[in-house]
Amino acid sequence: MTTAPRHTGAAGAPVPVGEAVPAGEPVTADTAARLTGLVRALRGHGLRIGPAETVDAAAVLDVLGFTDRERIRAGLAAALLRSDGQRAVFDATFDLFFPLGVGTPEAVRADPPPVPEDPEPPRFGRPDPLRDDLRDRLAAALAADDRAAQARLAGEVMEAFGRYGAGGTPGSDGWSAQQALGRLSPETLLARILTALRRPGAPTDLSDLVLADEVRRRIRDFRALVTTEARRRVAELRGPERIAERAVAPTADRIDFLYAGRDQLAELRRTVHPLARKLATRLAARRRRAARGHIDLRRTLRRSLTTGGVPLRPAYRLRRPARPELVLLCDVSGSVAGFADFTMLLVQAMSEQFSKVRVFAFVNRTAEVTDLLRSGDDPARLAARILTGAKVTGYHGNSDYGSALGGFADHHLDAVGPRTCVLVLGDARNNHRDPNVDALRRIAGRARRVFWLNPEQPSLWTTGDSAALAYAAVVEMHPCRNARRLGELITRLLPV
Repeated sequence: MTTAPRHTGAAGAPVPVGEAVPAGEPVTADTAARLTGLVRALRGHGLRIGPAETVDAAAVLDVLGFTDRERIRAGLAAALLRSDGQRAVFDATFDLFFPLGVGTPEAVRADPPPVPEDPEPPRFGRPDPLRDDLRDRLAAALAADDRAAQARLAGEVMEAFGRYGAGGTPGSDGWSAQQALGRLSPETLLARILTALRRPGAPTDLSDLVLADEVRRRIRDFRALVTTEARRRVAELRGPERIAERAVAPTADRIDFLYAGRDQLAELRRTVHPLARKLATRLAARRRRAARGHIDLRRTLRRSLTTGGVPLRPAYRLRRPARPELVLLCDVSGSVAGFADFTMLLVQAMSEQFSKVRVFAFVNRTAEVTDLLRSGDDPARLAARILTGAKVTGYHGNSDYGSALGGFADHHLDAVGPRTCVLVLGDARNNHRDPNVDALRRIAGRARRVFWLNPEQPSLWTTGDSAALAYAAVVEMHPCRNARRLGELITRLLPV
C-alpha cells in the first residue's frame, strides 16, 4: 500500500506515516506544508489557532516522530484545540492532510474486482458475486469487531462501487460514499450478525436489545470508515484544502439553524450553558465599563488645580445602570423551531444578567411561555411542550406574523416598558397575509430597543412570502444563522 503523508528523512528519502522514524528528527518541508495546510483549513472552520499553537504542533511532530499515526492525531489535537466540541472537525480535517494512505490499497490492487460485462449495476434479484462476497466478509468483520478488517473492506467497497463518472479510469470524475453504501446496504446485515453473536438456544431477553444497539453502532462506525475513505480519494483528485472547506461538517456553533438535523440540534443544546457563561461574562464586563460614565468636566478641572492645571486624574460622572428587562417574541412553527428553541434556552441560561425575562411564543396566536421554559423538562421537547401546552395556534397551523404581533400589542403590551429590550425571533414568512406593521410600531414605540433576529440570509428576504423588508423598515433586522452569530449579536446589541 502506498502510504502518506510522507516525511522526508535526513537522507532525503520519503518515509510514510506508520514506518519507523526516530523521534526528534526535524520537521521538513513536506510535513510543514501539510501542517500549515491543516491549520489553515481549521481556521476556515472558525477554530482560533495562532502562530504559537502552530509552533507547538510542529514541536509535537518533532517529539513524537511518525511511527504511530494515532499518537500524531492526539498530539496535534492537544496542541491546536481549545475545546472538545472542535474534535470532530479536527479529526475529519486531519484525515485529509495526514491520510492513512494514497492511491489504491494493495489489498485491492493485488486482487482487483472483476469488471462485469454489463456496466449497469445489478438489478434487484440479479446475482452479484462481488457484492455478496463483500457482505459476507463485512458481516464476519463486524461480528468479530475487527477494525483492521473493516478498514480494508472500506477501501475495497469504495473501489468496487464508489467510483462514478465517465472515462473508464478509476476515480476519473470522483468517488461517492453514498453510492457505495447504497449498493452494499450494511444495515441489512443486522439480523445475520445478531444470529452469529447470539448463543445457540439462549432465550430472547434484554441483552438482545443491548446487543442490537452494539451492532448498530459498529455498522455506523463502518459507514464512517467508508465516508472517510471516499473523502480521502476525492481529496487526492481535488486537493485537501478544497475538500476540507466543502466536505467537513462545521463545529456546533457554526451549524445553520434552518438546516440542522436532530443530532446537530442536540449538540447545539449541549453548548447552551458554556455559551451562556461566556456571554454573561462579556455582558458583565460591558456593564462594569459603562458604570464609569462620561468625564465630569467641572470636577476634572477642580482636581487639576492641585497639579498646576494639568488634568492628570479625570473625574467621571458615575452611573449605576440597572439591569435591562428582556422580552422574547418567538416563532415556534416548524420552519424555525430549532432556532427559537436554542435562543430561548440560551436566554434562560443567562437570565441572571437581566432584571426580568419574559418569553412569548406564537405561530399565529401569541401566548406567554415563561413558566414552561422554567419547568426544567428535557430541552429537546421544548417546542413540542410549547405547542401542546400554550395556545399558539388558531384556526390554522401556519405562521401569521401579522396576527401574532397584533395579539401581542393588544393583550401583552404591558410587558414592554422604557427599560425593555425586545428580541423578535423568526424568518418573517407570513404566508402572504397582512404583516400588520402598525402593531410592530406600537411595540417599538414603548420599548427601549427592538431587534429582529432572522435565521435566513438577507438575499432571501425579498423572496416568496417573506415580509422581512416591511418589518426591517420599522426595527433593526439582523441575519442570525448560527449560534456563533447569535452570541455576537447578543453581546453587541443588548443594552447594559
